[in-house]
Amino acid sequence: MSDNSKIIYAVFWDEEPLLEAAINIRKAKGKIKDVFSPFPIHGIDPIIGIEHTKLSTAAFFYGLTGCSLALLMIWYMLINDWPMNIGGKPSFTFGENIPAFIPVTFESTVFCTGHGMALTYFLVNRIYPGKKNWNPDPRTTDDMFILELDVTKNSKIGYQGLKNILTAAGCTEIREK
Repeated sequence: MSDNSKIIYAVFWDEEPLLEAAINIRKAKGKIKDVFSPFPIHGIDPIIGIEHTKLSTAAFFYGLTGCSLALLMIWYMLINDWPMNIGGKPSFTFGENIPAFIPVTFESTVFCTGHGMALTYFLVNRIYPGKKNWNPDPRTTDDMFILELDVTKNSKIGYQGLKNILTAAGCTEIREK
């Protein structure tokens, strides 16, 4: 196997050296493939080059769908399915009847947003029933941090340059695949 087709797994004891190595690799115009950590490292996304997520836009549209479905359901029930004339008042107005519409509309909005976001999370992360999990080192679930680098995407720095940056930052172990 040539040096250019390798994946490097740099193991760190703490998140501070990992962040330092990530910053130095990004300063050298390198690309980081992934980071494995036993807990979330806040603020690491821009450091390793992950763009801001668009999940909030998806949540807005799921909520809009839920709200629209609730209002459509209320309109259908009050106008088409079972129209009632109560004191000559209109059945579907947003004037005096709006307090009656609020709980159903709110619950439908929350229901559709929650379920839509759960499904989106599973689809984006490719989590499905029967999928085998993958972790380069079981120690990342306990107390170790791993920085995954693809040497082919870091050809400007080179294999030896990556190793130099990692060891200078305090990497305790470098594994190759």
